[in-house]
Amino acid sequence: MQTIQQTNTIIFDLGAVLIDWNPRHLYRKIFDSEEKMEWFLANICTSDWNEEQDAGRPFADAVQTLSQNHPEFRNEIHAFWERWEEMLAGPIEGTVEIFNQLRQSGQYKILALTNWSAETFPIARKKYDFLDWFHGIVMSGEEKTRKPHAEFYKILLNRYSVKAENSLFIDDNLRNIEAARELGIPSIHFTGPEALKEELKKSGFL
Repeated sequence: MQTIQQTNTIIFDLGAVLIDWNPRHLYRKIFDSEEKMEWFLANICTSDWNEEQDAGRPFADAVQTLSQNHPEFRNEIHAFWERWEEMLAGPIEGTVEIFNQLRQSGQYKILALTNWSAETFPIARKKYDFLDWFHGIVMSGEEKTRKPHAEFYKILLNRYSVKAENSLFIDDNLRNIEAARELGIPSIHFTGPEALKEELKKSGFL
């Protein structure tokens, strides 16, 4: 990783890094076994399907089409949209603490680059005050593109006058980390707050 002297911008992912979003928080209430829930999320309301909403597809269209294709799961599919807020389990406190330390140091521009539907992001924004701490947020649902597409990262770099080599990107998805590194953005693969804290201490950020 680059030295701390080179870095003036830190870029956070949001879901599973700062916010505990997971559809399992909802679907454990709906299915009577982990096996049934995991099958549903692997075969019906899949990650690929949800990423289309992250990239701008309206939830109403997505839910209607999927329900027509799988009428036996109509109620469960509709719950993905109608009960979306139940997928939020709260902030990941350890990471929020790290974010706060970094911003209070006053040394960095702190940005967010997130795959998130423009329809559901306002729900999170109302719940979590720390989303107002960012100097800027680039959201896939508004930009109609998403990680790991290079154009999405470049929107952030261009909009906020960030040089890739002077930034640090933190994301839980290794696919997104690899895409960032291909663009010359130094990155940390997030596996948990404690590991992140140790990495940032070792590199001199904390």
